[in-house]
Amino acid sequence: MLSFYISLLLYIDRYFPYPYNMSTEIIEKALQKIKWNTRQRLQYIERTAFYTGIVTRSDVARSFGISDAAATKDLNLYSQIVPDNLIYKQSVFGFVPGPAFKQALTDLSPVTVLPMIAENLATMSGPYDKILIYGVTVDTLPLPSRLPHQEIVAQVCRAAKQKTKLRISYKSLSERADDEMTDSRIIEPHSLINTGLRWHVRAYNEDTFDFRDFVLSRIDSAQSLNEPAESSEDYDEDWTETITLKLTPHPDLNSKRREALYLDYGKEENSSNKNKEATINIKVRRALLGYTLQKLSVDTTADHSLNPNAHQLVVVNRDEIEPFAGWAFL
Repeated sequence: MLSFYISLLLYIDRYFPYPYNMSTEIIEKALQKIKWNTRQRLQYIERTAFYTGIVTRSDVARSFGISDAAATKDLNLYSQIVPDNLIYKQSVFGFVPGPAFKQALTDLSPVTVLPMIAENLATMSGPYDKILIYGVTVDTLPLPSRLPHQEIVAQVCRAAKQKTKLRISYKSLSERADDEMTDSRIIEPHSLINTGLRWHVRAYNEDTFDFRDFVLSRIDSAQSLNEPAESSEDYDEDWTETITLKLTPHPDLNSKRREALYLDYGKEENSSNKNKEATINIKVRRALLGYTLQKLSVDTTADHSLNPNAHQLVVVNRDEIEPFAGWAFL
């Protein structure tokens, strides 16, 4: 019955056009007839197709725990509602975005989608709208999104997903930015990084022959080269290798404040040896050490000279850590 309703609306829109664009109204009417759980799957289809460049029956079935037959039904329903968005591609046994692809059923902005990717979520909300189902109000800091246009983020995500090369125009803050020849580069993305303040893409850089991070908001343009990447995260040792960051309260804090910090990080002071500070141990990828030190506002000076009220922690194993995050040390 639902498929018939959608087909009827599309037929009316095509052969008996109103004096205004009815497509948005048609989609809204169609969505009103669809159950919440089905609507979430349709939104997932649109989101996945746009950001990864392909969506398959297996993707939908695996993400929502439904049968392949049910997933096929959802893909067909999506194509009925937004006929020009997806094209079936036999070589990948899935659907890819069509030339006329447009946002139709869900919010595709990076500020909405990237947190979902980071948390590995298939849906962005529940059927309860703004009702606090736990009865507890939570707010977050109103930080700038620092993200480029969704088309650029989509190209980066597609390259990482499909393991292909990507040509980008990048605005660096380093001295190399003065050289116009370094503005355009070819990278091979493999992962995204969320530092809590901004997003980066971890990629092999063909210009410097190494793996490094690129700030997403500094990418001016991105173009897929449709060439397979020659590297992968398996070759990125600073990404695959982890190290233990050892921290302790700033030496200029009194014993009461040190005790509060240990409680804050779920540690206890070293009762067996009062002359030896207990350490707060954090296992982290070597590539993420600098961001971790920044996020925790760690005093990275050699003599611990920063204000302990603002920088409450210091590094215990500096000699071990500094070679992998030299830029974060003062």
